[in-house]
Amino acid sequence: MELYNYRKLDPDGCEFIEVADVADLPNGERIFIEIDEYSIVLLNIGGQYFAIADICSHDDGPLGDGEVEGLEIICPRHGARFDVSSGKALSLPAVVDIPAYPIRVVNGSIHIGIPKD
Repeated sequence: MELYNYRKLDPDGCEFIEVADVADLPNGERIFIEIDEYSIVLLNIGGQYFAIADICSHDDGPLGDGEVEGLEIICPRHGARFDVSSGKALSLPAVVDIPAYPIRVVNGSIHIGIPKD
């Protein structure tokens, strides 16, 4: 699987899929989601929602259980840091960005944008 920063895509090029209700994701919490072949972690940080791939680009290990500091998530395996708003790799050993998916909140429901095939 190639890794891209999906936030750079025009939302019109995405299919938005309802994944949770706002009430199901209080501040500081996260939800793990599988959409087709995408493993995604949805986070609520300070009342803002972020969706990133649940995979570290360093070794393809799970990322979503990592500690969150501000808008950074820290890989629990080797300590690589990623910006949850953009997917940008911020520290070694990761050098490749991870996907970050656009979010919409519609009538209290959280929707994640997945690139159209």
